[in-house]
Amino acid sequence: MNITPVVKQLLIINIIFFIGSQFVPVADSLFSLYYFENPMFRFWQPITHMFMHANIGHIFFNMFALFSFGSALEHFWGGKKFLFFYISCGLGAALLHTAVNYFEIQSTLNSLSSLKLSEADIKILLNADYRSLFDASGQMIQSNVKTILDRSGCTQEQFNTLMNAVQTFKSTAVGASGAVYGLLVAFAFMFPTAELALMFIPIPIKAKYFVPGLLVVDLVLGLKGSSIFGAGSTGIAHFAHIGGAITGFIMMWYWKKNQFKHNRWN
Repeated sequence: MNITPVVKQLLIINIIFFIGSQFVPVADSLFSLYYFENPMFRFWQPITHMFMHANIGHIFFNMFALFSFGSALEHFWGGKKFLFFYISCGLGAALLHTAVNYFEIQSTLNSLSSLKLSEADIKILLNADYRSLFDASGQMIQSNVKTILDRSGCTQEQFNTLMNAVQTFKSTAVGASGAVYGLLVAFAFMFPTAELALMFIPIPIKAKYFVPGLLVVDLVLGLKGSSIFGAGSTGIAHFAHIGGAITGFIMMWYWKKNQFKHNRWN
């Protein structure tokens, strides 16, 4: 199938963002999605993060999936309906990703309640630049952070736990993956018997089995990488994928219930 107009425009925008961010490093901090309580968070990031990508491989696979599944969906829906669906799934991805991060941060801080940290203390600890707080021998230098930790009687184990919250607080999310997962769900809804295959799984699998299986893998990896449920982060925002898929599922279920197949948004 030939590339459709909105998919083509999305591809161009993503490529422009990717190339531009290589020459304007500040773009990463402006357009990536930060945790909503982080001072670096901006209101536009839930939209712009889905046009940012970490590396060549990241943007290639997302754009390949956008072309492969998006063109088919836009052909049946029309450009406006497709774009609405795509952006909605990207926002759903950002929402669930942020919600999971909030749960992790709050759960971690609650586990440190014995330290009796004030809100001001927590703000300082979460926002501190820990790379500058240790000398050449690995000892923490005198600072507001050290004062708070010493006063609270923080142990090494508790400090390690705190670092999990700090890492989540400062992490960013980028990529169109959440929106793409919504497209995968929509494709499975509309073409359940179409056969799909990953590059490393050469055996074709029907969409109605392939997509749920992919989501199960993401869920397992997301739980395993969580500081609350397991250990061993993959560096991938798995819950953003799940969020995009859930949003796509809800929209497809609603549209199917209301005979979406017979309505195009041209």
